[in-house]
Amino acid sequence: MNKVGETTLVLDLSALEHNYKYLRSKIAPETKFLGVVKAFAYGSDMVAIAQKLEELGADYLAVAYASEGVLLRQAGVKLPILVLHPLAANFDDLIAYCLEPSLYSRSILNQFLKAAETQKQQDYPVHIKFNTGLNRLGFSQVDVDFIAEEVKRNASVKIVSTFSHLAASEDGSERAFSLEQIGSFKKSSKALGEKLGYAPMRHMLNTSGIINYAEAQFEMVRSGIGLYGYGNQAEVDASLRPVATLKTVISQIHEIEPNHSVGYNRAFKADKKVKSATLPLGHADGIGRQYGKGKGIVIINGKKAPILGNVCMDMIMVDVTGIDCKEGDEVIVFGPQKSAEAFAAGANTISYEILTAISQRVKRVVKC
Repeated sequence: MNKVGETTLVLDLSALEHNYKYLRSKIAPETKFLGVVKAFAYGSDMVAIAQKLEELGADYLAVAYASEGVLLRQAGVKLPILVLHPLAANFDDLIAYCLEPSLYSRSILNQFLKAAETQKQQDYPVHIKFNTGLNRLGFSQVDVDFIAEEVKRNASVKIVSTFSHLAASEDGSERAFSLEQIGSFKKSSKALGEKLGYAPMRHMLNTSGIINYAEAQFEMVRSGIGLYGYGNQAEVDASLRPVATLKTVISQIHEIEPNHSVGYNRAFKADKKVKSATLPLGHADGIGRQYGKGKGIVIINGKKAPILGNVCMDMIMVDVTGIDCKEGDEVIVFGPQKSAEAFAAGANTISYEILTAISQRVKRVVKC
């Protein structure tokens, strides 16, 4: 029985510790570890996760936007924080809270240099991102001279790292492409270091990269999804523990007669007698409409219960025919019993999406 009697996301920090230690075991002792806590720590609790990673000995944290880093600083997190996608409008806050920007284009570099000069900074830590094939953000190798010249004549900043991002590190069929990316990054980083006269720290590996390309761990690695219990490969998942468990309860049970329907647009019509259970979560909580019509399956008393009809804003109805259950019984949406990856697969999507979709109105409970 769910004692709190409501929809709850339970966060197991002992699982986070297990995952951190597992990933650490895959790299050299001297290699630094960056924990990615963007998007509310992949839909969990950014502050609780960041504080635990700090306690465990992580070297860096990363967020997507400056506002996320500000929240961590206000919560007392002291670790260096890399902002992966800084925007010029947030540079004042970024500097005020000692956040470290990823500089990925000529314009963003020049704008940050101007902001750092205006605020009379000296050797402010920045990170240079190279695009090696993901084609999302990043400088090209042809920009090396420009980067070096701009930074060398401006004492307000210092490049503390160069980095890039693998596009398909979990896909064995793309190994040749991944190796090309690694080679390109090595070349760009080396060229920039030679122009600067010093060698910034390098990092390129994400969770799957740590597992599959340990030879390219350089001076630091970055892990996001792996920390939360998912490794993009079944054999890796088996060694990790899901941090988040989404639980809810049965609000009401109905007996649906043949030819009667359930939910909006009568999306489910019974062809025989069916027992349905209504649960207090819906697409406003992160369970998108794509999980309707049987594509999403929850666990009730150890049995699978598929979603009936369309997902509503605040409710879903599930088929509990043949399941011994009653109003108030606990329901597991995802967690160790049924992973977020397995839940997401029913709607042809991935764990990242369902994890980060869980809305902030869902109560978070942190378990140490």
